[in-house]
Amino acid sequence: MSRSSAPQVLERPGTERDTASLGAPIVDATRTAPAAVSTAGPTATAAEPVTAEPVTAEPATRPRTRRLPHPPGRRAHLWLAALIAGAVLAAVPGLTGPSDELTGTASDYGLGVAADLALSGGIDDAGVRRSISEAEAQARLGELAASRAARAPKTVLPTQGRLTTCYCMRWGQMHYGLDLAAPLGTPIYSAADGVVIKAGRVSGFGNAVYIQDADGNVHIYGHMRYYDVRAGDIVHAGDQIAKVGNEGYSTGPHLHYEIHRGDIDGRPLDPQDWLAERGVQI
Repeated sequence: MSRSSAPQVLERPGTERDTASLGAPIVDATRTAPAAVSTAGPTATAAEPVTAEPVTAEPATRPRTRRLPHPPGRRAHLWLAALIAGAVLAAVPGLTGPSDELTGTASDYGLGVAADLALSGGIDDAGVRRSISEAEAQARLGELAASRAARAPKTVLPTQGRLTTCYCMRWGQMHYGLDLAAPLGTPIYSAADGVVIKAGRVSGFGNAVYIQDADGNVHIYGHMRYYDVRAGDIVHAGDQIAKVGNEGYSTGPHLHYEIHRGDIDGRPLDPQDWLAERGVQI
């Protein structure tokens, strides 16, 4: 039998064998399996015609891929920035334009034309006093002096110390003053307003300061180490005049304080009583 007369292969109707595969070379199935798997994708099945017959889903050989949405471009950032800027402008009333509530004028604060003229000196009688008379100035100074005098102390304690000897008899003789013991260098103050009539070395006192007050009484401060005034100085109650010392006939650092009525040689007064009459206690 010749090749041309070879019997043709008859196929049974209803089979799924592709007629194009007839006469194709036989290929090993194990070598072509990967290629067949890789080519069998969604596109191959999508090309087949859709029939009304139910199709059974085959198990997927790999997970289906899903395209992610594209990230927002530069235009999205610009839109976001514009929205934020609009919100800020809406929240701040002063940035969106003039407000009807801010209607204050210079006249509301006393800065009108009259104030401008007064500051520039253009009008003399613009409601501002530029000077006062000499008599009025003297009256004001008198009021100031009276107010200062009312606040100022009239009498003060000569020093902050401890009373060791009173105005009394001591060792068989009269002690005409007060002894106030205090550390060396403790400030000594003028007990009243007055004028310094003497300051310097005095027998028995070492250094002493004599001050005469407005009533003529003479206040004597003795045994100080330093003194800060000289004859002719005017002092006020509370002014520092010296510092506590141990000069002259003294058994320790202290202030000896005496008062003589009317003159340096006048009758001695009890300084403790004199101070108490003026509200100063020792």
